[in-house]
Amino acid sequence: MDGGLPTSVLLYAALVLATGLERLAELVVSARNARWSFARGGVESGRGHFPAMVALHTGLLVACVAEVVAADRPFLPWLGWPMLALVLASQALRWWCIATLGRRWNTRVIVVPGLPLVRRGPYRWLPHPNYVAVVLEGVALPLVHTAWVTAVAFTVLNAWLLLGFRIPAEERALRLADIGRRGTP
Repeated sequence: MDGGLPTSVLLYAALVLATGLERLAELVVSARNARWSFARGGVESGRGHFPAMVALHTGLLVACVAEVVAADRPFLPWLGWPMLALVLASQALRWWCIATLGRRWNTRVIVVPGLPLVRRGPYRWLPHPNYVAVVLEGVALPLVHTAWVTAVAFTVLNAWLLLGFRIPAEERALRLADIGRRGTP
């Protein structure tokens, strides 16, 4: 090569860019679904942690490429190809969750009172399958090109946000919606 970035780094940057474009598509779907939910009396919860989640997910994308370039991380086929398969699997799971929840899916915590919990698709087996996709992608995307520091840092920070804030906020919102449906505390 003549001093430019190796082809594997350019291809990896394209993968990370494609992931960023997928996130933008999610935001479009989320905004549309939020309007639908609010028009039906939807109530938002857990707004305080949302900016931190946006920053963390944006940071993941930036850090993936930055670490690969700054630390000259190699592409290791024995690691990179299986991690790419996991990235694609996480996207499939994420969009299965979105399709299953339909208009009720959102990047924010918005619950429409009176609607029953969704118990089909991946929600038959897990209460929060979307977060399985998030965790899987947070480990696999950096490791496609051996950005292990990013994988570890995202995993720790994401666990703190999910377990400390996001999942409890969703559980509280769903519990309150269920109490409202039943009419008793």
